[in-house]
Amino acid sequence: MIDRGSLFALCKAPLFAVVAGVLVGAGAVTDAARAQAIDVFEVMGVDVDVTAETAAAARGEALIDGERRAFRRLLERLTLLADRDRLPDFSRDEITAYVKDFSIAEEKASAVRYLATLNFRFKADDVRRLLIGHALPFAETTSKPLLVLPVYQAAGVLLLWDDPNPWRDAWAARPTVDGLVPLVLPLGDLSDIAAIGAEQAVEGDAQRLTAIAAKYRAGDTLVAHGILRLDTRRGLPDLEVHVTRYGTALQKHTVVRTFAADGDESRDDLLRRAAAALAQQVEDDWKRDNLLQFGRPAVLAVTVRIRSLGDWLVVRKRLAGVAVIRRADLALLSRAAVRVNLHYIGESDQLTLALEQADLTLSREDDEWILGFRPASSTARARP
Repeated sequence: MIDRGSLFALCKAPLFAVVAGVLVGAGAVTDAARAQAIDVFEVMGVDVDVTAETAAAARGEALIDGERRAFRRLLERLTLLADRDRLPDFSRDEITAYVKDFSIAEEKASAVRYLATLNFRFKADDVRRLLIGHALPFAETTSKPLLVLPVYQAAGVLLLWDDPNPWRDAWAARPTVDGLVPLVLPLGDLSDIAAIGAEQAVEGDAQRLTAIAAKYRAGDTLVAHGILRLDTRRGLPDLEVHVTRYGTALQKHTVVRTFAADGDESRDDLLRRAAAALAQQVEDDWKRDNLLQFGRPAVLAVTVRIRSLGDWLVVRKRLAGVAVIRRADLALLSRAAVRVNLHYIGESDQLTLALEQADLTLSREDDEWILGFRPASSTARARP
């Protein structure tokens, strides 16, 4: 597979000289764009702790173990949960062949023990070929942050910001899913309380949901309405959860799941298990919507309206990070517009969704497709 970075070169420098009045280095994607395109193939924060006969031996074993676990995390990040059992097992040498480089964030060592936090970068094209060769469907499109509003209902009372809210605590304590959908929880400060209440979240108040999502620079909002009931037959709690995702990227869709307490499982353990399972389902659903379909190539001619050369450079940088786009051919550049042929794979809906994650919009005006872009905005601090 060809490196996407090299495919976003602009045509001829003299044309830019005419349009912009200056010559710019337009023959390659910027470093920032290239980094954005390969972020999904970076695995950060792999903790290792190995004891051996010597510090050197411990360090060697730790690096091997860290590399193996990082590679597994990468494959699980890209593929579906149902395919976990089909992921290939490799020897150390085979895994090393896929490693681009690694770094050590921090390390400690004694005479026989080695502790460190490792970061790995893997060869994107080689990993893609590996997954294709094993017939493993995979996705690369990273979602914008998804803001989770855990609404808890017990004995008929709805809670969102109130304390205690054990359902919100369960989402805060869930294991981190190292995937393509970053989930964030709002801080629950005064501005959040003023923005939306529990009843408004459950009712799907579009204006308030949009406002609080914008505050945290989230693409969509996930309302997880958990209803705790007592199974009188078993004398154990049951949790019924209505999960609805709101936003521009996907149509409103509600999924209902029920979780029954196992044996002596406490209420809090039940809530934590449910939150972890739902977070994994959100991740898997996103992947299914964004599986790369290499057998379905397509081309779309789009127009980008610009006010300056800088506008086009912003769009070009963002296009470099869109996984479903294989190539972008510049067809025309003028002072007011850029005409580009986008070569992509999959369905048009997938293209639109992937562009949304890069703050790019695709709309139809008469007989013309318009590719627009949104300016970057500040983001509020949120709990991951």
